[in-house]
Amino acid sequence: MADARPYDLVIIGAGPGGYVAGIRAAQLGLKACVVEKDKPGGVCLNWGCIPSKNLIHQANLVLSGKQLAHIGVQVETSMLDYGKVYEKSRQAAGRLLKGVKGLLQKNGVDLIQDTARIAARNKLVLSDGTGIEGKKILIATGSRPLALPGFAFDEERVLSSTGLLSLKTLPKSLAILGAGAIGCEFAYVMNAFGVQVTLVEMADHILPFEDEETVSVLAASFRRKGITVLTGTRAVSLERSDRQVTIALEASGGEKTTLIAEKALCVFGRTPNTDGIGLDSISLKTESGYIPVGDYNETSVPGVFAVGDVVATPLLAHVASREGQVAVEYMAGCNPPRRVDVNAIPSAIYCEPQVASFGLREAQAKASGIPFKKAVFPYRGTGKAVAVEQPDGMVKVLVDADTDEILGAHIVGADATEMIHEMLLAKTAELLPQDIAGMIHAHPTLSESLQECMRAAGGQPIHM
Repeated sequence: MADARPYDLVIIGAGPGGYVAGIRAAQLGLKACVVEKDKPGGVCLNWGCIPSKNLIHQANLVLSGKQLAHIGVQVETSMLDYGKVYEKSRQAAGRLLKGVKGLLQKNGVDLIQDTARIAARNKLVLSDGTGIEGKKILIATGSRPLALPGFAFDEERVLSSTGLLSLKTLPKSLAILGAGAIGCEFAYVMNAFGVQVTLVEMADHILPFEDEETVSVLAASFRRKGITVLTGTRAVSLERSDRQVTIALEASGGEKTTLIAEKALCVFGRTPNTDGIGLDSISLKTESGYIPVGDYNETSVPGVFAVGDVVATPLLAHVASREGQVAVEYMAGCNPPRRVDVNAIPSAIYCEPQVASFGLREAQAKASGIPFKKAVFPYRGTGKAVAVEQPDGMVKVLVDADTDEILGAHIVGADATEMIHEMLLAKTAELLPQDIAGMIHAHPTLSESLQECMRAAGGQPIHM
């Protein structure tokens, strides 16, 4: 074996958790190395967040063109070349890929594009047997689409999210099994490009981890757009042929139906990439595939840390990045940072209307027994929303009935994923609803709906 090279920190995986951890380590004076078997940026940048948001942007352009008919402008979309749409999404990912490589280089973080396996608590081994030593190891290997028995991906008829992002031609019809964030975003995109979409969800409402009242606005919008939404419905089996897929469905009431589509997108969730990376060599056991961690994301093996999708926290890029920073700051001896507060993690779904939230949902608040009150303000009560013809939406806040502490906020509507952060900043700064209610908001802006919602929490809305 070649001589091992010493580092303060060696990181497996260059996704949002790994590359951010590497850069933060360098800023704190640690010599860091990131090993990535594929492309820096991970799934998020290359086959997830970034290309999918580019597709959503292009879908918005198509829909905007159609809306010009209201003022007498006809836009012809029958000549749409989806291959060029695909190319644009790859260009966006490619530009950011170069950016991540540049940031690692700028900060003096070594990038090794190879597979790595943990050989000891302070050593990785590359595919050619080269050893890399590090005082600390950080595991940030991410996750992959979850495949269930009977619904295996062939990326021809039965697609994973990666398979759908790889399409260069559109199917005429698409069955989407799973109406979480990924399913809803792709339902919106495919529908905008003229695909007949059926969205199937086993829970009783789409986006089952979001507030039910809020997502009802999105479900209604989907149905108006022509998307068939089947909730409380389970996919029992799937058969594929050269031309189509045939899916057996069963509703919660026992009714059985059959769904036929040209392709199926299965988005049942994701599974952590913890197999085959050498956890056994350091006696590090997983729980349901996830790596248990304690304070500051350190595992049961001293000096070995894990962040992102390999730990049982929300599988979100921004969570992985923050966990990476927290772990590295702890390693560097900074004043111990606060652990990630699960009640202060923003959720963002980017279809139109957008959905964003943090903290408790109403159902959770009721189940917790916490005395709470809620306030809801509709987008249509805001001048900007009406002026720009985007009145569908609402802002909803839950506050402690005794202390007025903000327990959770939920927004559905235009720019919801941007506006949620004012509410989140208020919570993290321990502000009260009256603090936002009393702050002057520019008129006309969509953010006035946040102010009005907080006024409503105090029983004094002006525009409702």
